[in-house]
Amino acid sequence: MRVGGVAVLAVILGAAAPPQGASSCSGCHGGVAPLPVLAGRDPGEIVALLDAFRAGTRPATVMDRIAKGFTHDETVVIATWWAGQK
Repeated sequence: MRVGGVAVLAVILGAAAPPQGASSCSGCHGGVAPLPVLAGRDPGEIVALLDAFRAGTRPATVMDRIAKGFTHDETVVIATWWAGQK
């Protein structure tokens, strides 16, 4: 996970409304489906997984396409917000 202005902004957003793009995760990863729950998960782990999906180094059926819709910096903000959720 990159440290810097984006990560600081993400920490601030952790207490606020979801950043753009975060709500697209909740349908499958919000705790209602048999998929990994993102709330409270380590943000570095979420970022690494999304980077791997985006790079095509982690097999996926849908996540590779979803991950390509976000930049690395957007992924950091989204992952940090999800990590701050209960």
